[in-house]
Amino acid sequence: MTQVLISGGSGLVGKTLCKKLQTKGYSVAILSRTKNKNLKTYLWDPQNNKIDPEAIDSSDYIIHLAGANIAEKRWSISRKKLILDSRVESANLIFSEVKKQNKELKAFISASAVGYYGALTSDKVFTEEDYAASDFLGQTCFEWENAAKQFETLGIRTVTLRTGLVLNKSGGALSKMIIPIKLGLGSALGNGNQYIPWIHIDDLCEIYIKAIEDTQMAGAFNAIAPDFQTNKSLTHMLSNALNKPYWLPNTPAFLLKFILSEMSVLLLKGSRVSSGKILKTGFTFKFPKLEKALKDLL
Repeated sequence: MTQVLISGGSGLVGKTLCKKLQTKGYSVAILSRTKNKNLKTYLWDPQNNKIDPEAIDSSDYIIHLAGANIAEKRWSISRKKLILDSRVESANLIFSEVKKQNKELKAFISASAVGYYGALTSDKVFTEEDYAASDFLGQTCFEWENAAKQFETLGIRTVTLRTGLVLNKSGGALSKMIIPIKLGLGSALGNGNQYIPWIHIDDLCEIYIKAIEDTQMAGAFNAIAPDFQTNKSLTHMLSNALNKPYWLPNTPAFLLKFILSEMSVLLLKGSRVSSGKILKTGFTFKFPKLEKALKDLL
């Protein structure tokens, strides 16, 4: 049976992906600091450069999802370092063990983010051919992807998936976004014109599975739905889906900047991102439109 090893397997995407892979007949194991009672677990500790060698030896594919939540806490200097290191150093640890064992993986598939293109608001449609931005988000994604590219030097097919806002039924950003709307306090943020590249979690997991099964996939792909939505249109659709009013004026940008400091760019900035490359592989989105995705989730 084909074995897939997942770092970050207990996270929002990881949990759903593990279940989908098992349903499709894959044997799934995760890398974790603690044992998981429901999944085969190999222990690792990236901060102390420790990993169970058997985790690598037994794997055919590795999916690297590990990384500190970028929106969990304000971006202090130490928090920024943790966000970067939790992605890059963990990938380096896996690479070192793969190289040490001379392990012939069938593919290494890593998460990345549309933050690669930077925290800005623009009418430009970004593609995988665009360069990484020079801001914190852009450079974090750039180094994250460079850590994955090391596997190419070993002749291993490598895929990086640049993900946007992941919409999920429980947990994640959507559950937080609907709280003020349910209270009748929903409003757009800033000017509301910032685009929000998004994807239904089922489609995201299917893209990861396609990255395993499609041997022609290599390099970076934008893993986002082919539907451009702004913060304003998303908030309006959420209000409609929940049968709640949408009447309040926009939340001022200065207020969010005061509360969140630099991290406010996650809410106030956003550009359009193309899904053309993943569509050209033959992938079909189950939820290509936001309205359909919200109807399924809510």
